Amino acid sequence: MSATSARITAIDTNDIRFPTSRELDGSDAMNPDPDYSAAYVVLRTDADDGHEGHGFVFTIGRGNDVQVAAIEALRPHLVGRPVEELCADPGSVARDLTGDSQLRWLGPEKGVMHMAIGAVVNAVWDLAAKRRGLPLWRLLAEGDPEWLVSQVDFRYIDDALTPERALELLRAGREGAAARTAALLERGYPGYTTSPGWLGYSDEKLTRLAEQAVADGFTQIKLKVGADFGDDVRRMRAARAAVGPDVRIAIDANQRWGVAEAVSWVTALAEFDPYWIEEPTSPDDVLGHAAIRKAVAPVRVATGEHVQNRIVFKQLLQAGAIDVLQIDAARVGGVNENLAILLLAAAFDVPVCPHAGGVGLCELVQHLSMFDFVALSGTTEDRAIEYVDHLHEHFTTPVVMRRGHYTAPVAPGFSAQMRPESIDAYRYPDGTFWVADRARQEGGTA
Repeated sequence: MSATSARITAIDTNDIRFPTSRELDGSDAMNPDPDYSAAYVVLRTDADDGHEGHGFVFTIGRGNDVQVAAIEALRPHLVGRPVEELCADPGSVARDLTGDSQLRWLGPEKGVMHMAIGAVVNAVWDLAAKRRGLPLWRLLAEGDPEWLVSQVDFRYIDDALTPERALELLRAGREGAAARTAALLERGYPGYTTSPGWLGYSDEKLTRLAEQAVADGFTQIKLKVGADFGDDVRRMRAARAAVGPDVRIAIDANQRWGVAEAVSWVTALAEFDPYWIEEPTSPDDVLGHAAIRKAVAPVRVATGEHVQNRIVFKQLLQAGAIDVLQIDAARVGGVNENLAILLLAAAFDVPVCPHAGGVGLCELVQHLSMFDFVALSGTTEDRAIEYVDHLHEHFTTPVVMRRGHYTAPVAPGFSAQMRPESIDAYRYPDGTFWVADRARQEGGTA
């Protein structure tokens, strides 16, 4: 069918799970046994070009049951929709999905439904970028500022960021954008690695991976903390010895503490010169973050991977509660809402260091940071994208790291597409891996 008359014909959902808990990959003080997983969505069309839109929600296992159901509930808003109109204005579907009053009641604009909306919206952007023949970061960075502003929902945030101010920021970002694009293509975007720091790793594995990170060109690593203070002291000492005094060590409590406990714990670890403390307390506690930030300075406070929406980010910025803002590509309502959050961060001059500790999150969020560098903030100073070194092989266009930097993607799309053989193997519960795994377990029990 011609491109102008093509429509969305189907939405496929898959429950994809990887058994990462068996090696303690991803383990932290709050989540000791995560199985990195994706509730995965594919938008199919009847266009002759064969393009599909791919997106997903990241979970750590059984949450996929709920997320797949939530994505299925959105199907009526997509099937039959004209592809050309949808790709020209992804904000239209974002508004329709968040505006469904009966589903909005389950949030509003937070939680399971909001994440499911994000997966679908991201799939629309993937389709739009493929149809334009551009990686998403370039589609955004080369987009007309007025069009970008039209993609943002300013409701509830216009007391901190007006459409007029957003337009000013985007117009200013066009100056020097071509040179920044060239620089990005040449040297990439800085990354930092969490790979040495999972809480379940032995001290020997931590040391080996920290030393390897420095050899690979990373200038920052991150350690999980918060379960046992004595263990944290020992592991921080080992990490600092491995990387030396000039490499930054960020620490991440994954929401484990209350406010007073966070202050005392971080203060006690200050001898190891932590660069930031991430998620020191509940992601909803704006004033708690502000109190912690005041008390633990000069250690920075970072959060965002579990922040529910642009409205909470606005409050964190207004309250002076964070030094580092961490967007997540699969937590909020997709690209459109992340555009709002990036614009808020630029308006408050707070650096963005995205969360990417999960299956596929590195692939997605690199595009948002690269857009931010080229067309908005114009800098990578004190900015880096989190990197973890597992599960990339399951994507058709996986991230490529070079000397501690993300190489700029050149393939069209949002880098969200999984390999068919990975879907066939790790689809739960009927993928070939899981069928064979159950047979092994049953055989061992017999």
